Amino acid sequence: MITETLSPSATDSRHSMTRVFLKWGTLAALLIAALYLILALYAQREFVFAMLFLVLTASAVAVFVSRKLYAHRYIFPAVAGMGVFVIFPLMYTVGIGFTNYSASNLLSFDQVKENLLGRTYQSESVRYDYQLFQTDQGYVLYLDGVHQDLVSPPIELGTEESRFPVLPSADLPEGEPLAIRDIIQLRSDLSKLKLVTEDGRELSLASLRSFAAINSRFTLHDNETLTNNETGVTYFPDHETGFYRDADGNAISPGWTVNIGWDNYLKVVSDPSIRGPFLQIFVWTLSFALATVVFTLALGLVLANLLQWDQIRGKGFYRTMLILPYAVPAFISILVFKGLFNQNFGEINLVLEGLFGVRPDWFSDPALARSMILIVNTWLGYPYMMLLCMGLLQAIPRDLYEASAMDGAGPISNLFNITLPLIIKPLTPLLIASFAFNFNNFVLIALLTGGAPDIIGASTPAGTTDLLVSYTYRIAFQDSGQNFGLAAAIATAIFLVVGALSLINLKLSKVKV
Repeated sequence: MITETLSPSATDSRHSMTRVFLKWGTLAALLIAALYLILALYAQREFVFAMLFLVLTASAVAVFVSRKLYAHRYIFPAVAGMGVFVIFPLMYTVGIGFTNYSASNLLSFDQVKENLLGRTYQSESVRYDYQLFQTDQGYVLYLDGVHQDLVSPPIELGTEESRFPVLPSADLPEGEPLAIRDIIQLRSDLSKLKLVTEDGRELSLASLRSFAAINSRFTLHDNETLTNNETGVTYFPDHETGFYRDADGNAISPGWTVNIGWDNYLKVVSDPSIRGPFLQIFVWTLSFALATVVFTLALGLVLANLLQWDQIRGKGFYRTMLILPYAVPAFISILVFKGLFNQNFGEINLVLEGLFGVRPDWFSDPALARSMILIVNTWLGYPYMMLLCMGLLQAIPRDLYEASAMDGAGPISNLFNITLPLIIKPLTPLLIASFAFNFNNFVLIALLTGGAPDIIGASTPAGTTDLLVSYTYRIAFQDSGQNFGLAAAIATAIFLVVGALSLINLKLSKVKV
């Protein structure tokens, strides 16, 4: 018996072919899945997203197939993720800012035409009162018209079949017609019926006692105009505003998305009802972010210094208790404070009334509402600053404080002459990050005040405690017709402002970027 064995070179060749087959097979499967996704997005008219995934797929194929781009294979997933989740949303938001995209202008021009051409109305001139009879073969409808009467064949209600012919007839079906209470019970099934006359008109249920003809509400002409068949009014497509309008300027909804250039950006600057609230909210946002950084740093630094004091006992217990606010989810703390500051039943007002006889209107007075927000945010943010300062204080040589004590310096002098100069430089990047976070602190405003109290005279939903991010959210999703284009323009402005302030702070602090 002879046994054949493969040489090591043949085995390696077989393994190499297997790896190549698996590699190209996996690549082909992923490519087919990606192309299917692209075609599905294109079929759904999501052209921007289809182009995004087409570019990503083409880039992935080029990187993983080309030998010249072999070194980029390891960094490509990170670059692709940054493109999908950072660059693309930013560019998409900027692009929306140049359009009239809103709740009234969501569709494309072709989708608007399809929507309007699909609308129907029931003709009052072609209306039949009816009686419903129940027979052994099914239900029979007898339509009483002005010029002629119509009768249907026996119909079995509740089936998938909904279209039935009706023919002229002067004879009533046998039996008694059903009472109105019986018709009410069958109304759902009757509303699904389409009764077709000899001349092709469709009749549908118009009321409990009548059927009426169904007509297309609009007729499309070769020049893209639409005529309302019920009123005779002709509407023309206005591609500047994205609506069909008649000769008097009256528009019909829905509209379509069009490019309006810099209108949204200019509106923020030129419209007094928007410019005033925007500038007021911008100043408050800037003040809020700066004040929060200052207050949390001051409180955190003082507490960190106290916890470094050698004579204090039970440091571990105090450290744990002071860090607890950082461990509790922020939204829980915010809602607790919202109850504490309640004007009528909150514990804070009960204590103030008992001690000083006052009940501040925390949620009605703009100054008090802003003070309340700063108090709550300082409580939420000081543990983070305290932890940072505790770590940095450990790195300061004790010899400096001993030498300072020999010179007669006190704690305040040590704080400003030794502690702050040595920790402020490593703290600067973290302070900038804290500023940027609080500049867009949406959760605090949404849960605590909701932006209230409102700014009087604003044409957009704006409150005295709104930050720019919450102001943008309210424009986009709550009020003002869900004006996504204007919200995108303001979001772009926020990005530019935060980016510019961050760069300025980095340059001033001489931190390399």
